[in-house]
Amino acid sequence: MARQEVRFAGFGGQGLLLAGILLGKTACLYGGKQAAQTQSYGTEARGGASQCNVVIDDKEITYVGVVNPDVFVVMSQEAYEKLIEEVKEGGLVFYDSDLVKVKENPKLRQIPVSSTSSAKELGRQMVANVVMLGAMVEGTRILDADQVKVCLKDSVPPGTEDLNLKAFDKGRSLFKVS
Repeated sequence: MARQEVRFAGFGGQGLLLAGILLGKTACLYGGKQAAQTQSYGTEARGGASQCNVVIDDKEITYVGVVNPDVFVVMSQEAYEKLIEEVKEGGLVFYDSDLVKVKENPKLRQIPVSSTSSAKELGRQMVANVVMLGAMVEGTRILDADQVKVCLKDSVPPGTEDLNLKAFDKGRSLFKVS
């Protein structure tokens, strides 16, 4: 696998950092790959702009920066407007169709994922990040979905494993119908 750069962006409190950590952790611990994760967020923890970048490669990663991501997972309009131009031509954009209105861009494949409403249907809006992660993993095949599920189960707070696994599978199914 060639180097893959993934950017998760939205606002603080949406769990995008966790989604990025899960992606990188799965790559390293379960996928036999190298991964690096960086993050940035505004001065406000919740509600401010945030982003998490993950680099995955088969070989040693010597530069951890993400300048032009291959994959962009976006959960706020502000993040979309600010960062969409950085996505590599031919890149994939997974956007929360409940929160983001996209502009036509023939150079990108923009994939709607109704993650917020799906998470609400599961009973907890806070798993919208895991719904997005499921759709992104299914749509990119960047990692084996079963490996991500093992990592997810081992990484979320006790008592939330089943809910998070349902959210991940819901996201995978949402990609299949998009």
